[in-house]
Amino acid sequence: MTIPNKLKPGDTVCLLSPSGKIEPEFLTGAELRLRNWGLNIIQSKHCASQYGRFSGTIKERLSDLQFALSSSNIKAIFCSRGGYGAIHLLPYLQDKIIENNPKWIIGYSDITALHMVWNRAGIASLHAPMARHLTEEPDKDPAIVSLKRLLFEGSASYQAQGYPLNKSGKGEGLVIGGNLSVLCGLRGTPYDYSWKNTILFIEDIGERAYHIERMLYNLKLGGVLSELSGLIIGQFTDCPEDPQLGHTLYQSIAKLVEEYDYPVLFNFPTGHVKENMPLPIGLQATLTVTAEGGTLLFRPF
Repeated sequence: MTIPNKLKPGDTVCLLSPSGKIEPEFLTGAELRLRNWGLNIIQSKHCASQYGRFSGTIKERLSDLQFALSSSNIKAIFCSRGGYGAIHLLPYLQDKIIENNPKWIIGYSDITALHMVWNRAGIASLHAPMARHLTEEPDKDPAIVSLKRLLFEGSASYQAQGYPLNKSGKGEGLVIGGNLSVLCGLRGTPYDYSWKNTILFIEDIGERAYHIERMLYNLKLGGVLSELSGLIIGQFTDCPEDPQLGHTLYQSIAKLVEEYDYPVLFNFPTGHVKENMPLPIGLQATLTVTAEGGTLLFRPF
């Protein structure tokens, strides 16, 4: 896996919107935060555009992304928001344009689709907060501090509190994952992850509990869950529990993976929440889970 270069003050990065439209004030706020990090900012041509629920037509959004990828001056790509629409771009993205000038792509939620493209091309990427978070949260926000440290220093490690359903153990592997709905939507396609001996993390928003359980059964029946070396369960925001199922969502997940011998860490701070800790996708890490909690340690890069 190729790891993009670390950022340094004076580098130029691009702020673009490959999926949904975004309020202009969040672009302004994100640009201010990144300038305070010493970076030069380019907003892509259609970053603040609107076309229905999208930030532009497929052609416009694709043009913005291809511009950012092909420019040797741009060292990283910050996605402004998720929503829906990144999947439209996948048939037109060539691995070579990503491989020839590897750079970080940063975002989460719908941006999971682009993380899967980067992963297929053998380039590490970053599941991390986007423009609204960069605008609204203070400098000392843990996710923002971690994001800056990852990009400028190349280090990441996390500790999580204990949770009753945690499954103790230790596993090593490349970290992959993201939004559960998006990655399940790309199952069986050329953009699907390679799952064997990986540490998978998942999160989602606005899904019914049984929808999430159904997607997890897809991973189980498809043999994915049996191939992992570790599993991290993030936050499921606005996903109300369904008493008629007879169990909570987390209990359902615990039951689905009880036969496997790898560690399972519940309630990790990633997803559509304020404490959305950045996770590098495609980097080697060690997951250790005990009754007291868990640690996720990435190798420095």
